[in-house]
Amino acid sequence: RRTGRTDLNRSLWIGVISAGILSLLTALLLRGIGEELEGRSEQIFEGLTLLLAAGVLTWMIFWMSNQSRSMKAKLESNVDRAVNLKGQGAIFFLALIAVLREGIELALYLTAISLTSNRIQILLGTIIGLLVASLLGYLIFTATLRLNLQRFFQVTAFILVLFAGGLITHSIAEFNEAGIIPTIIHPIWNLNPFLNDQSVVGMIFRTLFGYYGSPSLTQVLGYSLYISIIVLILFKTRNLQLS
Repeated sequence: RRTGRTDLNRSLWIGVISAGILSLLTALLLRGIGEELEGRSEQIFEGLTLLLAAGVLTWMIFWMSNQSRSMKAKLESNVDRAVNLKGQGAIFFLALIAVLREGIELALYLTAISLTSNRIQILLGTIIGLLVASLLGYLIFTATLRLNLQRFFQVTAFILVLFAGGLITHSIAEFNEAGIIPTIIHPIWNLNPFLNDQSVVGMIFRTLFGYYGSPSLTQVLGYSLYISIIVLILFKTRNLQLS
């Protein structure tokens, strides 16, 4: 829209939709592999998938932390280059690659949390999330909403740290069951009388943030170490950028 080339909108949206379809197929493939496994193999696969998803979220956190100041300028530069070079085809591939990268990350994350929740919860959450994201993207695209990307990324990074910590907790739980990581003490406490992790509210916290009413010691240690290390690195990185 900023370039005045509204004729390229069709190629842009085709690229976005194509990336969405490919991301969905990736999620279905990963889910299909998981359903074919049983017993200890299934536990190991789920643990590795959850751990990989946590790693992807961690990469996103650091990427956003480093790119928040210059992302808008880089994005506009890439769009200008695509428009000036090859027009329709370049815009299509720019949208395809940009959305597909995030879509595959989302597919991996959804596959990971689907291992800890039922399909109805995942489906409803995904639909609501996509609708909100689509509306936000449309408002930004049409210049209806002006977003402070740096502040937006800071808030998003904080939420992603909690999500990734939850995935670490789920991953350790799977490795505990598979006998790869010892529980040491299980449970280290029991909060189920106050907030049962099988209740509606408990399941929401369990799915998003890795809440367990009666976790093992290694789950608590893994979560605490991850959150502490990532937050410390982010604060140091932010201080270096400010200086």
